[in-house]
This record gives sequence, structure tokens and C-alpha cells, in this order.
Amino acid sequence: MTRIVVGVDGSDPSIAAARWAASEAQQTGATLVLVHAFEWDWPAARFDGGTVLREWAEQKANTTLADAASVVAAVAPGVTVERKAVTGSPGPALIEAGADSSMIVVGNRGRGGFGSLLLGSVGQRLATHAPAPVVVVRGRRDLGNGAVVVGVDGSPSSLDALAAGFRAAAARSARLIAVRAYLPPTPPWGVNVEPVVYDVAERDAELKAELDELLAPWREKFPDVATETLVAHGGAAGVLVGLSHTAQLLVVGTCGHGSVAGTLTGSVALQLVHHADAPVLIVR
Repeated sequence: MTRIVVGVDGSDPSIAAARWAASEAQQTGATLVLVHAFEWDWPAARFDGGTVLREWAEQKANTTLADAASVVAAVAPGVTVERKAVTGSPGPALIEAGADSSMIVVGNRGRGGFGSLLLGSVGQRLATHAPAPVVVVRGRRDLGNGAVVVGVDGSPSSLDALAAGFRAAAARSARLIAVRAYLPPTPPWGVNVEPVVYDVAERDAELKAELDELLAPWREKFPDVATETLVAHGGAAGVLVGLSHTAQLLVVGTCGHGSVAGTLTGSVALQLVHHADAPVLIVR
């Protein structure tokens, strides 16, 4: 039985993450594991009130998990739900909980426990060290029947993203758009500078042919998934963010050749996490 781990803290973004994860669990038949991490052992808690504070923190954690479970039951009745309240920092807690999971899901910000997971050091640690793919649920709530958009640059990481994208599209009966973005050379400035000899139309055709070649085995494996290829001019992050306004899921790898599937310590994935208008699946 596959498991999907979702971090919850009671904030609206974490509830949105729980809803998204519940639908994903229903589609895939996975067990949903709700995880809430809390810390109570600050200096003042070591005095006489420590036991009371810990009991209060545990009670609040259990209430938060119960509320999230109620949301899951309303969205996806019949999905098996487990609850885990753990002490400690949220990043390590999710990494440990996700050790044998198929996916770790978080909101894009929260109340400090799982808050701002992918906007600060905790989230970056999760994204770069998590043993499973990570989904950051953000953007508009009504995702409609949008496409699954995958950033592809031919690197091994982006090929993993392509595989995940096809599986996601098949599960959702959605079409898949494979995207290759690049910046054509700009005209030189100044004097005594040799112009760049570059046929943009020819380069576009070459990249489209490469995309079609990469998609060929997956089209054969998933014949019911409608596919498109898009070669776009511009920065990868900007192109993908633009497509996110009509997509239901963005899929990228953790590293690549720099054109689409940049590392999470670089600009592309960080910009998606900050600005995408749809959930972002980061495939490790």
C-alpha cells in the first residue's frame, strides 16, 4: 500500500494541501498520513509549568490532526487516514515520515510549524533531502480540467519528471504539455562585435523533434494521454509560471541543464514555488 504524507498545522494553506493530498490518495488508492510537528521544550517550559505546556501542545496537535482528518473525509470519503503528532522541527519530521512514502505534500505557507516550508531553510531542506517527491500546493483553488505541465530539458532529472507527469496525467485523465524553454541570443551591442549566426526557427524545430523523441516511449506506454509539445522563448520559470494559470499541476525535476529543470537552490524551482498558480510537483 502506497502512502502519501501531508504536513498540516491548521492554517488555510495546509488545509488546501490536505484537500489536494486527499484527492490524490483517492485517485491512487494510497493511505494518507497526516503529520503535525510541534515544539514545546523552550526554556520556560523546563520549570514547573513544563508538563502543563506539553499536555497543551499535544492536545492542540491532536485537535489540528482531527480537523484535517475531517476535511479529508469530506473530500475523499473512504480514504484510509493515519495521524501522527510528533515533537521536533517540521522538516526532519516530514523527512522521517516520508521515508517509505510515494509523496510528501505541503502548503506554501502556514503558522510556523509547517509554515512557509518551501520559502525558507526548512522547506529547502525538505525539497533537497526528502526521500520522496514533494508537492507544494499553492495557487488557485479551482484547478478545473487543466493540463499537467512538465518542464523538460533532456537531463536525467527532467526525464524522471516526465515519467511522473505521464502518471499524473493518466490518473487525472488530463492532457500533458511537455515544455522546453530557452532564450534565443540577442543582437550584439557596441561596435566591432561579430553578430551571432543563429536560425531561431531551425533551433525551435530541433528542440521540438528532441521533445517528440523523448515523449515517444511514454506516448506508447500511456496511449490514452493526449500530449502536446511546446518550445517557448523566454526564461524557464517565467514560461512555466505563465502556463500555471491554466494548468492543474506543474512537474519539474530537482536538477537539470539549466533551461527548465533547475536545482531547488537555483532560481527556476524557487520561482515556481513562490509564483506558480497551481500545485508544483518536485521529482527527486
